[in-house]
Amino acid sequence: MDALGLSNDEWTAILLSLRVSTVATLVSLPFGVAAALLLARGRFWGKSLLNGVIHMPLILPPVVTGFILLILFGRKGPIGAFLDAHFGIVFSFRWTGAALACGIMGFPLMVRSIRLSIEAVDRKLEEAAGTLGAGPGWIFLTVTLPLILPGVIAGMILSFAKAMGEFGATITFVSNIPGETQTLSSAIYTFTQVPGGDAGALRLTVVAIAISMAALLASEFLAHFVGRKLEFE
Repeated sequence: MDALGLSNDEWTAILLSLRVSTVATLVSLPFGVAAALLLARGRFWGKSLLNGVIHMPLILPPVVTGFILLILFGRKGPIGAFLDAHFGIVFSFRWTGAALACGIMGFPLMVRSIRLSIEAVDRKLEEAAGTLGAGPGWIFLTVTLPLILPGVIAGMILSFAKAMGEFGATITFVSNIPGETQTLSSAIYTFTQVPGGDAGALRLTVVAIAISMAALLASEFLAHFVGRKLEFE
């Protein structure tokens, strides 16, 4: 036990959760922006179907999502076997698999937040930049992205918070292996299943609440900071 009353195994679970959640959020961010742009601006057949697929993790039981990931990305799954054979990438029962599961579970929240910000952008500002000779990519980087930045930040925080609290999909896909896939939520569950584990579960619960509150405060601060900066510009 350290000064905070946390054991080495508990610290391992906390740090692993932070690692998994951070990787899941950062890796899914470019895909989230692209998907939000496609849903907000795209006009194509199957748009409603794509929207439904993206938001499916919010509707399905997390265990079902984890089982689907196990079928697809397991060592014998079509995607998992291909990645393992050609790139040596393994997701099942690895921390990278936990990051994949958490990223997918938080992806709909990220996409929705960014999509709402894109839909709120005044298209006349983008059109004005276009008349000055700016290309689509430059317009997005210099006009659209700064305007939707608060939504991007909010989406990242929501995705991160969802990843920190994810349990069903991760434990189904990557199990609950101490030091490898045992995240904060899994560790709390483990403590509740053993006699005398209430104290450990309570300690980790307090840590989870503190991390979630810090994430929310950071989101508010960053959104306010970006908003003020845009006002002055």
